Amino acid sequence: MSVDPAPLVSIIMAVKDTEPYLPACLDSILAQTYPHWELLAVNDHSTDGTPQILRHYAKRDDRIRVFDSEGHRLIPALQTAYRHVRGSLINRMDSDDRMPADKLMSLVEAWLPHGKGTVIAGGTEHFVDEGEVGDGFRRYEAWLNEVARSHTHYQEIYQECVIPSHSWILHKEDMDRVGAFDPLVYPEDYDLCFRFYRAGLRVVGLDKVLHHWRDRSERISRTWEEYRDNRYFDLKLRYFYELDRDLGRPLVLWGAGRNGKDMARQLLAREAGLNWVCDNPRKIGQDVYGIIMQSWQTIPDLDNPQIMVVVSSPEGKEMIREHLHQWGKQPVRDYWFFN
Repeated sequence: MSVDPAPLVSIIMAVKDTEPYLPACLDSILAQTYPHWELLAVNDHSTDGTPQILRHYAKRDDRIRVFDSEGHRLIPALQTAYRHVRGSLINRMDSDDRMPADKLMSLVEAWLPHGKGTVIAGGTEHFVDEGEVGDGFRRYEAWLNEVARSHTHYQEIYQECVIPSHSWILHKEDMDRVGAFDPLVYPEDYDLCFRFYRAGLRVVGLDKVLHHWRDRSERISRTWEEYRDNRYFDLKLRYFYELDRDLGRPLVLWGAGRNGKDMARQLLAREAGLNWVCDNPRKIGQDVYGIIMQSWQTIPDLDNPQIMVVVSSPEGKEMIREHLHQWGKQPVRDYWFFN
């Protein structure tokens, strides 16, 4: 079967009250060096000048199509856009961000040699209009870009959302196969990553910044209740038990800090017999939630364990990775890092 060398890319964009940023976003789309795209912009009940800006740009370029959301909030707006898709390739955009001029060209060129069954995922860079981007976002950005460079999306999937919601492209048939924007699950981009994983789609990282991600105080990841606890343990554990947990093998939880304790409570609600370890001598031997905390050095004595690492410090993670590698443990099959 021949592959269209210039496939139409459908860009899905929900828009709500982004009047100050929207013109720069739309200008960056119009400036794309790859011309075969359509933008499906869905106004989610904006109360500012957003609808007027969208209509103005739609008159300028007929590749821009504007709709009103059939529901409220982000996912219903994405669903509305998806119902109007004409393209064979799918991309997403946020209305306060900007595209590098070669974003679509880079994604399409990287996808064409692979075809269906493959997601291309690029890098991202945060920016602000005034001041500096916070250290937390810089660390997340650096981690995302390293994941793209090393093609370790599924190995690292339980840490954070491994593919930014704007820096990917895939075929519409693959998007349909994973359920597109149907699930009403937030964070929707992280849930989509897990559905790529569940469907066995290959993720190919592109070592290139393909999205300029605006950091601002009003972004929904900072204001919505669904994003308040950004560890997303409920989401991660749901997919871990569906996709990776082998109940015939011992489960080890490594980490006795706040995150480790919160994870332990959720694990104990799912299964008994948890092996809980840490490297803090003051905590070893303590009874926590009815479990005696053990030393991490007991792990090699267990019969083919699965290991969940819930440790916050980068130094601690590196130390643990070294020990796991020395024991011959392999990522994905034997151990996973959870943040």
